[in-house]
Amino acid sequence: MTRIILCSFLFFIFSSATFAQNTDNTSVFRVSLKDLKMTAYPQDSTANALVLYESGKSYVSPSDYKLYTEEKHKIKIFNKEGFDHANITINLYHSDRNSFEQVEDIIATTYTLDGDQVITTKLNKKDIHKIEYDENHHLAKFTLPNVKVGSVITYSYTTVSPFMFKYHGWEFQGDLPKLYSEYNASIPANWKYNIKLVGSEKLFVNESDIKKDCLSGGNGGQADCSVSKYAMKNIPAFIEEDYMTCKSNYLARIDYELQTFEDFRGITSDYSKTWETVDDELKTDKNIGRQILKSVDVENLLSEDIINETNLSLKAKAIYDYVQEQYTWNGDYKIFRNVSVKELIKEKSGNVSSINILLHNLLETAGISVKPVLLSTRNNGFATKLYPVISDFNYLIVQAEINGKTYLLDATDKYLYFGQLPFRCLNQYGRLLDFENGSKWIDINEENTSSILYSVSLQLNPDETMSGDVKIKKTGYYALNSKKDFFINKSSYESNLKNKLADMEISEFNVEDGDINGMNFSENFKLQYGFDQVQNSIYLNPFIIAFFNENPFKLQERTYPIDFGFKDSYLYILKLNIGDNYNLVELPDDINVALPNNSGRLNLSSKVFNNEVHMLMRLNFNSSFYPTEYYPYLKEFMNKIVNTQKNTMILLQKS
Repeated sequence: MTRIILCSFLFFIFSSATFAQNTDNTSVFRVSLKDLKMTAYPQDSTANALVLYESGKSYVSPSDYKLYTEEKHKIKIFNKEGFDHANITINLYHSDRNSFEQVEDIIATTYTLDGDQVITTKLNKKDIHKIEYDENHHLAKFTLPNVKVGSVITYSYTTVSPFMFKYHGWEFQGDLPKLYSEYNASIPANWKYNIKLVGSEKLFVNESDIKKDCLSGGNGGQADCSVSKYAMKNIPAFIEEDYMTCKSNYLARIDYELQTFEDFRGITSDYSKTWETVDDELKTDKNIGRQILKSVDVENLLSEDIINETNLSLKAKAIYDYVQEQYTWNGDYKIFRNVSVKELIKEKSGNVSSINILLHNLLETAGISVKPVLLSTRNNGFATKLYPVISDFNYLIVQAEINGKTYLLDATDKYLYFGQLPFRCLNQYGRLLDFENGSKWIDINEENTSSILYSVSLQLNPDETMSGDVKIKKTGYYALNSKKDFFINKSSYESNLKNKLADMEISEFNVEDGDINGMNFSENFKLQYGFDQVQNSIYLNPFIIAFFNENPFKLQERTYPIDFGFKDSYLYILKLNIGDNYNLVELPDDINVALPNNSGRLNLSSKVFNNEVHMLMRLNFNSSFYPTEYYPYLKEFMNKIVNTQKNTMILLQKS
């Protein structure tokens, strides 16, 4: 007889609380009069609905060895905007026709207080719909019936899964605030998982115990189970705000990653691979290693000028330009499926890996040291560093070393300059593949600062109008965005500018730096507009164009960091000729404000030279990433910036 005992359990959950709470699930799940009379949630007055209670319980059935997860949810609806939370979608995975997840025992009920009566409306089974979503997922969808303002909805169901490599995780946090969220997991000792708690919220309950002989196998085999209970209470809603990566990086939840499986014969399968074994697999993988090792017919692809170029930097740039111009990204992020350099060359269109592996192979053939880099894009979440999880990666770029300098390259976007990555790739780090010396983590940071410069030269005219010239220069990612807008539709770009400055007459619009993949984008135009005069006094706001129209930071508290993706700077230069018909009465006060540790600074200064007002505003963000504790400082800093642009005035008086 084989007996599998839990001697140790791999655990990555840390909490300030490790005690248990005895919760009567049945009584808490039952809808009370108090639930029905509740009209708002004091801790979050903006909430359209509130999760009063939810629980999950996962276990392996001794009858069929499948993973069962029982879920219960109770939600209070405060207003009509909360009705969307009565639309329920259950995601179900399937690998093929014979291996699939299914849902059972869906029960859903709406409770509404009508005077002294409680109206109960149950979900009809015919209103449950199953929909094919993609090649590996289908959905079960239903809507709670007869939902009104003030209703309480409850629903429960059980999912059944044959995929023990996908042990059911649990999200404690979501789009709604929650009073209580609990998850119970029973894991037989046959399976060992890496377990991690994600997010900044703390566990209120965190306990584990051992249940003896919970699972039986052939020949009298027995296994113990680790039975764990986790709970959180008073969980705030997760609210997305600008300058963040994927919310799954920060959402409070528990994740499981299969490490090993031991059957009742004592045979162990190891699923927690090392990077050494992963490197070996990728080297022979038909979509990665074999494509990287494929030779390319350089003579039929590249011009003689490129082939005969002796300067490595110029040669690399020419090859990069060739791939950018000749091959179109089809929008597909696949890196481990349908990767074919041969098909790309034939069709002139392909996925991320195909395009960048072709770039890799052409550069390598040209004698340039190159390596592929796997990464996870900003919308895909962070790749796990604790152990290899290949499914975390969804993108491939190229690292090139030329004359002692390292470049990260991506040829999927025709507007990128050599050495610039798409913004989607700025997700902190990636895995450099080196099939000779072993792979390693590398930082993916944009070293260059992206900037915007407005240079404004104005003249006050006797007819109470203002006229002058505006020059704009953008670099980095600001230039990238403008290049795309301009080259896709030039007339629309100019029209949008005129609409943005609707109170002004714009003429002689011109673009100077017109390279589609250049580092800069420069434009200029002339303008004229009238101004109001009040009792011979003129109040002029010097900022005809604002860097920020409003503060993007609006939360009372933000529980995740601020990730701009790149460092940026802004410069506004004004030269105002007031002429002989006006006298200067008052200039704006100078401003000098900084973020902690000099990680950002705002300067405003103005002076008068020979009847000309010279004003300069400089704004720098010296870091691309700010920890959570910087949020109140950034919020106040941005308030100061917006207020400066809106309320700064130059006071003039007619002579």
